[in-house]
Amino acid sequence: MESYLTMFSRNDVPATRRWVVKIGSALLTGDGKGISRQTFSPWVEQMAAWRDGDRELVVVSSGAVAEGMSRMGWRTRPETLHGLQAAAAIGQMGLVRAYEACFQKRGMHTAQILLTRDDLADRERYLNARGTLRTLIGLGVVPVVNENDTVATDELRFGDNDTLAALVANLIEADLLIMLTDQDGLCDSDPRLNPDARLISEIRVDDPRLERMAGGSVSGLGKGGMVTKVRAARLAARSGTATVIASGREASVLSRIAAGEEIGTLLSPAQGRQAARKRWIAGHLQVKGRLTLDDGAVRVLREQGRSLLPVGVTAVDGGFARGDVVACVNGAGREVARGLVNYDANEVRRIMGQPSGRIEEILGYLEAEELIHRDDLVLM
Repeated sequence: MESYLTMFSRNDVPATRRWVVKIGSALLTGDGKGISRQTFSPWVEQMAAWRDGDRELVVVSSGAVAEGMSRMGWRTRPETLHGLQAAAAIGQMGLVRAYEACFQKRGMHTAQILLTRDDLADRERYLNARGTLRTLIGLGVVPVVNENDTVATDELRFGDNDTLAALVANLIEADLLIMLTDQDGLCDSDPRLNPDARLISEIRVDDPRLERMAGGSVSGLGKGGMVTKVRAARLAARSGTATVIASGREASVLSRIAAGEEIGTLLSPAQGRQAARKRWIAGHLQVKGRLTLDDGAVRVLREQGRSLLPVGVTAVDGGFARGDVVACVNGAGREVARGLVNYDANEVRRIMGQPSGRIEEILGYLEAEELIHRDDLVLM
């Protein structure tokens, strides 16, 4: 195996608490033969055992189209969009039932989450999806996420569940994204062409050698959809998430990953979670408005790292919507923080200066007790 310098190593894996596990359709359906609970059971057992340690888990699952084809006796993949959507609708029934049955044996509840790209591109729907996932995780439920193939169009499709898994990792700020595939991991060249090709154990997502490996159509990354997996790892790294690409056919693969064993390929983020999160909010999203804070609110944000409550706001500028990025300034107009706001500008004007306990009374509903949750706020 080949290893390169990384900031997140195998030794850090056992301490992770929040995982996203993506399982490919070839694994789930026995290369298209159909879903088998016997196939699911080992992975579910390992995920359940890991989660028993007061840890959190989201599963991103492929396999709906392949299962639908198997149920209908189709040997070739539909070519039309509606044919694919129909296959996904049929197969989703078996996929969900299999996960539910296997996790129920361990006394765990599951929930189905179907997403389209539009759900995560729209800020309000993004917050809704994240809120739902966080609530399910808090209830001890295992969310099973898939692309909503039955309604997705070419313009809305993620294109592959590797990308969806990375976006879910961003959504919940996962510590680790694990992509189980039918390959051993990422090689430095195509083992079909180079008998001396070596499996890469650890590498940073910004390592320029990844570009060279992905350069040709017969490269090591091109085999088994590795290009999309590397792109997904880079996307996940935007929120500080590390990624492991490993073979789902390896015995006890998830348990061995959890123990920090050198299995598959670990792609480390280029920066830590706080730095990645700060860069994402502070540098990649346009500020849509401004909240002026009193001295007490500024002190709480800076010294205690707490959420911003409406009672600490003295003025509102701009026409922002829920989910937009707003700047938080002190009385002198200097920016002290920015983050994703939970209410629109008109609503904030109505509840500013008020205790959180009056939000529902004033607005007629309660979205959140915080104007900006501490997880969505970065100091400037």
